[in-house]
Amino acid sequence: MTADIDLHNLDLTGDAEIQNDVFLIAFNSGDGRVFDRLYREDAISNLSGAPLNGAERKQAIIDFLATGPSLKSSIKRSYTAGDTSLVVVDFDLEVPGENGERIKLHGTCTDVLRLGEDGKWLMAIDRPVADELPTA
Repeated sequence: MTADIDLHNLDLTGDAEIQNDVFLIAFNSGDGRVFDRLYREDAISNLSGAPLNGAERKQAIIDFLATGPSLKSSIKRSYTAGDTSLVVVDFDLEVPGENGERIKLHGTCTDVLRLGEDGKWLMAIDRPVADELPTA
């Protein structure tokens, strides 16, 4: 991330590659409030492993990003019809384990974005699914 990026004024566009870049910048900032600004008020996030919306979604995102995860992702497919976009990405996620070790997860995320009346694209649904979950 470069120093000239304003985390409080990130904008998504209709371009899936730019959307991906913006999501990575916001996610890897570690600031859940910044990342949550990329979601619609009524959005559903499965980032916690369960579908959450509203205040529960926001708090889960804040709490999760505060742990210091690291995300890389690449676009696999993208489809746009009018004001709705479906984006499928492969992701590599590193999360801290209980003993400070880094746990690596790989998977696929299906995202639905909607274009608002203000001309901004925002996340409506995210559904990351890991190929395998770590065992205890």
